[in-house]
Amino acid sequence: MSIDLLGNIFMFLGGLGMFLYGMNVMGDGMQKAAGSKMSGFLRLVTDNRLLAIVLGALITATLHSSSATTVMVVGFVNAGILNLTQAVGVIMGANIGTTITAWMVSMNELGDAMKIFQPSFFAPLFVGLGAFALIFMKKKKSLAGEILIGMGLLFCGLTYMSGAVKPYADSPIFAQAFYVLGGNPILGIMVGAGVTALIQSSTASVGILQTLAMSGMVNRSAAIYITLGQNIGTCVTALLSGAGANRNARRASVIHLAFNMAGAILFGVGTFILTFVMPEFTNGYMDSLQISIFHTIFNVTNTVLLFPFAKQLVAFSGLVVKETAESAAADQANAAEDKLHVDQRIFQSPPMALEVANMETVHMGKQVDKNLKLAIDIIISGDYDRIQEVYDNEKAINVMNKKLTEYLIQVNNLSLNDEQKRQVSNLFYSVSDIERIGDHAENLAEAAEYLREHNLVFSEVGMEDFKWIAGATSNVVTFAIAARQEKNLDIIRKVSKLEDEVDGLEEELRDKHIERLSQNICSPSAGVIFLDILSNLERISDHAYNIAGYVKDEI
Repeated sequence: MSIDLLGNIFMFLGGLGMFLYGMNVMGDGMQKAAGSKMSGFLRLVTDNRLLAIVLGALITATLHSSSATTVMVVGFVNAGILNLTQAVGVIMGANIGTTITAWMVSMNELGDAMKIFQPSFFAPLFVGLGAFALIFMKKKKSLAGEILIGMGLLFCGLTYMSGAVKPYADSPIFAQAFYVLGGNPILGIMVGAGVTALIQSSTASVGILQTLAMSGMVNRSAAIYITLGQNIGTCVTALLSGAGANRNARRASVIHLAFNMAGAILFGVGTFILTFVMPEFTNGYMDSLQISIFHTIFNVTNTVLLFPFAKQLVAFSGLVVKETAESAAADQANAAEDKLHVDQRIFQSPPMALEVANMETVHMGKQVDKNLKLAIDIIISGDYDRIQEVYDNEKAINVMNKKLTEYLIQVNNLSLNDEQKRQVSNLFYSVSDIERIGDHAENLAEAAEYLREHNLVFSEVGMEDFKWIAGATSNVVTFAIAARQEKNLDIIRKVSKLEDEVDGLEEELRDKHIERLSQNICSPSAGVIFLDILSNLERISDHAYNIAGYVKDEI
C-alpha cells in the first residue's frame, strides 16, 4: 500500500468523522435553540395526518436524522402518547424532512463561478465564528456558535471526503463496482441498506453517496438502487428500538419499514424496467444535486401514494405483530406495574424528553387530584368501603414519584439550555409538592378510617363547613395542575385567589369549630379529627400554590 493511498484513506475517514460529528453538533444546537417551540410540536400532533406529516418533517429537519425522529415515535407509541394512526403521519413526514441535509450537501455542486455561494467555501469561516461565539459570548447566544461549528465541520468533512476519492474517479474498480450495483437491483438496495444500518443514519449515508457522485463515479441506476436501500436501512434503528417495547411500539417500527419497503419496491421495479427501455439514461452518471432531487421525489411521491392507506398500514402491522394472549397479558401487567409513561428512546431529543417530563408531571398531578377527590367524597358520603382504594392509589403514586424523579435526573444530565434546566428544576419541585398532596390525601383517608372505627360523625354544621373548604381545596389542586399543563397566567391567578380563600377558611372554620366544642355541639373526639382535616386541607392548598408558582417562574 502506497503512502498516498494510506493518506487518502485517513483523509476519507477523517472527513467522514467530521461530517458525522458536525451533523450531530449542528442538530444538537438547533434542538437547544428551538427549545420549547420544538417541544410544543408534540402537543400539536393529532389525528390530522397532514399536520402530523408537516410536524414530522419539521422535527427531522431540526434533528437532521429521520432515524432519531422515528425512534422517538416508537418511544411515544410505547409510552401511549401517540397512537399508531398519528405515528404513521409523523413517520411519513420524517422521510421528507431527511432530504434537507442532502440539499445542503448538493449545494457544493455549484460551478466555480458560483463558488462564493457554496457552503464548503464558508465552512472554515463558520468554524471560526462559531468558536469565537462559544468562547466569548453569553451561554444563550453561544447556541449560534454551536450550530455554526456543526455546520462548518459538516462541510469541511465533505470537502475532505471528496478530496480523498477524487484521485480515483477514473479507477476501473469503482466504475466496475457501480456498474455491478446498477445492474443488480437487489444487490444495490442491500448495499445501501447495509451501509445505512451500520452507521444508523440515512442522512449520513446519502451524504457519502453524494460525495462519491461529486467525483463522477456513480451511475444513475446504481445511485437510485443505493438510495432506495438507504431508506430501508434507516428503519433498522427503529426496529432495534421497538424490539424491547410493547406491541404497539413494535407495530410502529413495522409501519416505518413497510412504508419504505413499499416505496423501494415501486421505484426499484420502475428503474429496472427503465434500464431496458432507456439504457443510455440509466447508465449515465448522477451528480449530488440529482441525488437530492431523486431522494426528495422518492420520499414525497411515496408519501402522496401511501397517504390514503394509513389505516391499511396500521392493519398490516397488526398482521405482522399479532396480538396473542401472552402479549396482551404482558402489556396489561406492564401498565399495571408502571403507570408512568416514560421511555428511554425519548432521550434522542432533549427538548422532547423535557416535554414528556412535563406531560408526565401533569399525569401524576391528575392522579393525585383524582385520589384527593375520592378521599373527600368518602368523608362526605360515609362510603368507608372505598378507603382501601385511596391507599392503593397512593402506592401507585409513590411508584410514579420514584420513577419520574429518576427520569428527571436523566433529563437533567442531557444537553439543555439555561431555560430548560430551570424548567427541570421546577419539575423536580413540582413532583415533590404533588407527592406531598398525595400524602395529605392519604391522611384524609386515615381520618375517615378513624371515624369509622370509632363510630364518629361530624355535626351537620361541621359537615357543611368541611364541604365548603374541601371543595375550595380540591379546586386549587385542579387549577394548579391545569396551570402546569396549559402554562396560563389566568389559571395561575385563580390558584392564588383560591389559595387565599382556603387560608381564610381554615382560620375561620377552626375558630367556629372551637366555639362549637365549647358549646358541646360537637364531640371532642370528632373535633380532633376535624381540626386535623382542616390542617391537611390547608397544607394541600399551599403545595398547590407552589406548583402554580413554579409555572409562573417559567412564564
